[in-house]
Amino acid sequence: MTDIQTHSTPIATTSYKKPNFSLNYQQRRWLGYIIRYLIAAILIVFAFVPVVWVLSASFNPSGSLVSIEVIPKNPGLGNYRGLFENQYYPYLTWLKNSFVVASISTFLSVSSTTVSAYGLSRFRFYGRKTLMRAILIISIFPAALSIIALYTTFQQVGNRIGILGLDSHASLILIYASGALSINVFLVKGYIDSIPLEIEESALVDGATHAQIFRMITLPLAKPILITISVLTFMAIYGDFVLPRILMQSSDKYTVMVGLYLFQSADYAQNWGVFTAGAVIAALPILGLYMLLQRYIIGGLTAGAVKL
Repeated sequence: MTDIQTHSTPIATTSYKKPNFSLNYQQRRWLGYIIRYLIAAILIVFAFVPVVWVLSASFNPSGSLVSIEVIPKNPGLGNYRGLFENQYYPYLTWLKNSFVVASISTFLSVSSTTVSAYGLSRFRFYGRKTLMRAILIISIFPAALSIIALYTTFQQVGNRIGILGLDSHASLILIYASGALSINVFLVKGYIDSIPLEIEESALVDGATHAQIFRMITLPLAKPILITISVLTFMAIYGDFVLPRILMQSSDKYTVMVGLYLFQSADYAQNWGVFTAGAVIAALPILGLYMLLQRYIIGGLTAGAVKL
């Protein structure tokens, strides 16, 4: 009997090697740049398309808002001339009303905000934290909840004090000056908290009063945040539509936003050219103000911290 010796031949196996998709530091860095710039480009397009559309419509003599051409055929200034030459819609008066109401309201609001924030930041008194929490809670409720109450209040007050009734700019100024206090107080307080207390203590040692310290030391150092809340408050008041539409009843008392609504809803319902021309002119002062003071706005919003 013959022994048969079998030899097993090893089978060659090929192992699957996973492709390497890992990126080095330089590649990850460039990929991050590409993604960020792509997102920024998309956001810029979304932001500028309405602006370009409105500018195109303001120079379009057909008065149509629907146009497939960015540059309209036979562009002209007819819409702008119609805006200023219309005797029934005093656009310049509305523009002046907006500037007067927004300027006075901003000055009063920023002044009271600064004094309140300085007191909450530098002085310790009974009920301080309770007061700050109350201000924070009040700011949570939307302003629309108080419209009916404001209308009824000023209607009744106006029967006794005419200047504080309906159809009065003083009523608007009073509402705006007090309505922007809540969140602005915390912004300014947070900034004042970041100012070293030793500066004021050394001034007290030299014989300065708290009023002198506030006027000569705190205000100059807090200039970025004060400019920030001034610009933001002015822009919010200047662009408000709801309160002037409800409280103002005479055409010559309207602000520019309410006046622009009249252009769209009355005789110019089918002529959007005049409406867009008025919108462009109304936006130019705000745009110029923001471009001029944008470095203070960015610095004021990023500096300081909010503490209770």
